[in-house]
Amino acid sequence: MLSRDTIVGIADELAQAEKDRSMVPLLTARYPEMTVEDSYAVQNEWRARGEKAGRRLVGRKIGLTSKVMQVATGITEPDYGAIFSDMVYESGAQIEHEQFTGVRIEVELAFVLKQDLVGPHVTMFDVLRATEYVVPALEILSSRIEMEGRTIVDTIADNAAMGAMVVGGRPVAPDAVDLRWVGACLYRNEIIEESGVSAAILGHPATGVAWLANKLAAHDDHLRAGDIILAGSFTRPMWVYPGDSVYADFGELGTISCSFH
Repeated sequence: MLSRDTIVGIADELAQAEKDRSMVPLLTARYPEMTVEDSYAVQNEWRARGEKAGRRLVGRKIGLTSKVMQVATGITEPDYGAIFSDMVYESGAQIEHEQFTGVRIEVELAFVLKQDLVGPHVTMFDVLRATEYVVPALEILSSRIEMEGRTIVDTIADNAAMGAMVVGGRPVAPDAVDLRWVGACLYRNEIIEESGVSAAILGHPATGVAWLANKLAAHDDHLRAGDIILAGSFTRPMWVYPGDSVYADFGELGTISCSFH
């Protein structure tokens, strides 16, 4: 376990990298003894600073829940990060590319809760009962730590590479459609780059939310009514650049678009 001073020092580095729109060297290369719990301690320090500065926590993201994402990153277990209100965009947004680093887009479903979810022992069925609606979403990934060779330890400390999210399309009740078979085609500049179905997320996207609720319980935390939960990507991340337009077609759940300048 790292010392408190080291945890704070890493958080300082990441805060400066976010401000400078730069990347810091791999944490695991510099702190080989660093654990997953150390990484969540760094993330919690970052989150606490944000809340102290007036940012409002509105939910969580789950990462690395699908095989395609695990293969793409070389990481074999899920993780989670925090979502502040200023990270949420509506469909059609024009987004400044330079506020992020290593910008990629993922296709996801977002669960909006009507009840608290308190682990441990939360199941997929508990998640479905606690969900008010499910809505299409895109996650914008941003990396404050070097990407080559990063491990789960690096990623968690980097708030699970969360940059922002875009929501849109048609919100549906969790029992209105078979959530396993929600599919999406992801376009960049009118060309399909990625496609997939949400069953890629641990067999059912609600399973990822259950994992999150139980993981948070181990950290003396829980999901709250009103939270937005990004359930994980069911496509590989797609790189985007200034001037790119992004469009995602979720079939009967509608579409999302955004552009980068």
